[in-house]
Amino acid sequence: MPKHIRSVAVFCGVRAGTDPVHLAAARQLGAGIAEAEMMLVYGGGGLGLMGAVAEGAIAKGGRVHGVIPEFLTRVERPFPSLAELEVTTSMHTRKTRMFELADAFITLSGGLGTLDETVEIITWRQLGLHDKPVIILDIGGWAQPFLALIEALIAQGFVPESNRRLYAVAPDVPAALRMLQAAPAPETAAPAERL
Repeated sequence: MPKHIRSVAVFCGVRAGTDPVHLAAARQLGAGIAEAEMMLVYGGGGLGLMGAVAEGAIAKGGRVHGVIPEFLTRVERPFPSLAELEVTTSMHTRKTRMFELADAFITLSGGLGTLDETVEIITWRQLGLHDKPVIILDIGGWAQPFLALIEALIAQGFVPESNRRLYAVAPDVPAALRMLQAAPAPETAAPAERL
């Protein structure tokens, strides 16, 4: 019997953006992860989309594990009712811990930090450090410029066409949740020292 995804890291913004569709999607995603009995792993913040995804999961009785660097606890204000909040010494340690805790990754809308996390986790998959599912959630067309950049890099010969298999794109939260439920959990995680 195949193993299933038990934990999902969500990369998303500490801001809510200008279109309320992003905030609604964050709450819906958190709730959906909880209803699927998966643990939500996220950046630990209580503001913007980060706070909304945690709020959505907690409202449905889900398990939420926040991971936040110590210096950001004064900026992003950790979500107040997290049962599991891990404070790290650096951004790099935060990303490594989120990687270790997650069986899969979903990128929700966000800014430069969200893009950084997404590019890094796709690159780690390209390098063979993991084979965990990576889903880019294209709420309100948020991901289109990012996906267009990847296509431009492919067209210019900097990225092989085969790299399109490193991630999947979901148009909405229900599609992303279906992708998660259909994906087998990875057999083993890459050792942290290789990252």
